[in-house]
Amino acid sequence: MSDGAIGLQPFRARAPWFGGDLQTLRNSFMRDRADLDPWPGERLYFAADNGDRLNGVLHAGGEDGNALVVLIHGLTGCEDSAYVRASARHLLSSGYAVLRLNLRGAQPSRQDCRQMYHAGRSEDLALVFDRLAGRGYDADRMFAVGYSLGGNILLKYLAETGAGSLVSRAATVSTPLDLSTVSRRLEAPRNRLYHRWLLDRMKQDWGGGPLDLSSIQREALDRAASIREFDDGVVAPRNGFLSAEDYYARCAAGPRLGEIATPTLLVHAQDDPWIPAEIYRRYKPSMAPDMAMALASGGGHVGFHGRDGRWHDRATLRFFAGDDAGSRCT
Repeated sequence: MSDGAIGLQPFRARAPWFGGDLQTLRNSFMRDRADLDPWPGERLYFAADNGDRLNGVLHAGGEDGNALVVLIHGLTGCEDSAYVRASARHLLSSGYAVLRLNLRGAQPSRQDCRQMYHAGRSEDLALVFDRLAGRGYDADRMFAVGYSLGGNILLKYLAETGAGSLVSRAATVSTPLDLSTVSRRLEAPRNRLYHRWLLDRMKQDWGGGPLDLSSIQREALDRAASIREFDDGVVAPRNGFLSAEDYYARCAAGPRLGEIATPTLLVHAQDDPWIPAEIYRRYKPSMAPDMAMALASGGGHVGFHGRDGRWHDRATLRFFAGDDAGSRCT
């Protein structure tokens, strides 16, 4: 397998961030805040049928008519997540317009939402893409990148819409294709600090704002000692799932890769401490013909901090430009 199969040099970690854990933790340790001031942003609002309003920041780019890339953050993230800002700067510098989207209930949209995003809320992406198409970004001019959980939501949208997708190309980075397996991996002893950090942030996100939670769900939120317990007692019943396992099974994008008609690149690292690379190898044979996979030797979870920038940004940019390798990607 070669992470250079998409026409890039193989991933080489930036010193001293060697190994999957340091690659993952660099996003939090360094708190890189990519400067986006050269590209002033306009806040857009997307109203859902129940009155909730998602929002995001649109950077028009260098000139009228550029193609737009919608960036979709991961679990407990938002428009200001370090990886979102870094990708936005990379794409804007390359001439694309960019929307840094906040999923339903994510921090800047929290006070405007009574519901919260989850791994399967693909209808929100359908809403956003439809409204953007109304602004003139038709399928030939709209791309999307989903990070971690946001990637799962994006893949689910692409599978559901098939040839009717409103984006012409897509990419995902460090996406949990098998939600149940990833939940168990996060509960492993070696990941206990990651797990506690994520669970605390989930509780903060769901505990604030005007969310419609019953007293039983609020008790479950306070009591949950694991992400699986949180999903079982809060996320699942709040969104019509029978249990955490039912939620994971019905929302996981991995089993639906064969339904995707949009050219899509899956970027993942073999040393991701949260998501086993074996999941990607398992689903690779079932991918649709227009999908490609870049399974890099390193990069951690949404890290890919390379010697000359974030490797996943360069891979995505090449893929959007049409330089994909199709089935030759590994």
